[in-house]
Amino acid sequence: MTILMLVFVAMFGAAFGSFLNVCISRLPEHRSVVSPRSHCPRCGNPIRGVDNIPLISWILLGARCRACKAPIARRYPFVELTLPILWIVCFEFFGMTLSFAGAALLCFLLLGLAVMDAETMRLPDAFTLPGIGLGVVFAALVPANWTSTLSPHPALGAAAHSIAAALLAAAVVLLIRWSYRWLRGREGLGLGDAKLLAMIGAWLGVQRTALTFFLAVVAGATIGIAVLLGQRRPGEMTLMQKRLPLGTFLSIAALYSLFLGWSTIHWYLGLF
Repeated sequence: MTILMLVFVAMFGAAFGSFLNVCISRLPEHRSVVSPRSHCPRCGNPIRGVDNIPLISWILLGARCRACKAPIARRYPFVELTLPILWIVCFEFFGMTLSFAGAALLCFLLLGLAVMDAETMRLPDAFTLPGIGLGVVFAALVPANWTSTLSPHPALGAAAHSIAAALLAAAVVLLIRWSYRWLRGREGLGLGDAKLLAMIGAWLGVQRTALTFFLAVVAGATIGIAVLLGQRRPGEMTLMQKRLPLGTFLSIAALYSLFLGWSTIHWYLGLF
């Protein structure tokens, strides 16, 4: 039975991964994800149903458009493979519960935002703002994750904590953004990063969001230093002129915190 459930979860994950690719391609450009139907970005020919099977079609087509033979970006199979893997991990952690549904939805949002920011340096409101609201709703639906079940109004308490975590997370990014602009005279962080961290706060709460932010900053700084050390040719842009996709690091760190956040926090506190 468990194997059948894993296959079921993987199949749905791949299907939603295919839809997520549509969102990644269109939402940063403010285009509809409903119409027109999926088509080759080079020749414009509609993609037939038989050529739109997640992963399988990409392999059978040799990673090329059937009509014009243009290469199909590797991002498509990456997303269609990564999302079902994340959903399987969700199932292993939470079982077929409401917590699984919430975690699967959060993985969908975070994976999409990670890829969109990496490709376009944009974090569309169409993902972050509904994501904040959904995080608050999920907190109310599963209040045991947030507050004691002995609370007279656990759902309201959990929702309030979720909102507070979202506001605090956004405030941290906004404070850093305004401070950087005051010191450097230019933007350092986008408003999209504040909305993304608010979404993470609404889902994960203050402690795991703090861990997420710490891990994202460390990862971004490490890669930034590596880029700086790799600049050997004269005329190259300096590190301070480059923009690293903080949203990508935040999303990946949030995925880590979703599954391993509490164990990491408990391990750290156990050191004292």
